[in-house]
Amino acid sequence: MSDTNDAQEEWTQMVEQMNDAVADSLEQNMKAQAAFAESWADAVEDSIPEEDAMSEGIQGYNRAYEVWMDAAEQLFERTTDAAGGEDVEPSELRDIWLQSANEAFKEVMSTSAFAAANGQLVERMMEMRREADDVSQEAIAQLGFPTRDDVDEVGERLVELERRQHEVEQKLDRILEALEE
Repeated sequence: MSDTNDAQEEWTQMVEQMNDAVADSLEQNMKAQAAFAESWADAVEDSIPEEDAMSEGIQGYNRAYEVWMDAAEQLFERTTDAAGGEDVEPSELRDIWLQSANEAFKEVMSTSAFAAANGQLVERMMEMRREADDVSQEAIAQLGFPTRDDVDEVGERLVELERRQHEVEQKLDRILEALEE
């Protein structure tokens, strides 16, 4: 009878662990979906894309959501299989989520709305970089160090001096040739 109780306890513990794993996975799934939706919304919040692009973006998000739901179903099925005694590797459950995440992101990233938002993000980042460069150049100038503009000007002057020197050398060569004749 003790063996039966031990087996029952082991079974109960295993089922409890599986239930905890499923609950944790579902919670992580919901968090990932929420973070994904939030980051996508942040990317497009400053601009209202054209109706077609917005519609395409929503469709991409819906396809991504379907991928997440399919993954949740697969996880539930494999967890049920494990509870039924089938040998299910934890890496298989991890792989379901990783593949689903890749597919979901691909669904959203392939939309023109995402491309437009990404373009705007890059444009804003470039603008911020230009502003940061301007501030750093001003700070360098305030400290009395040569700025990029100063170095560029010196470089241009050197190039002009080299050009003039070359012209003078050519004229001298012609004069020397004329004197030798």
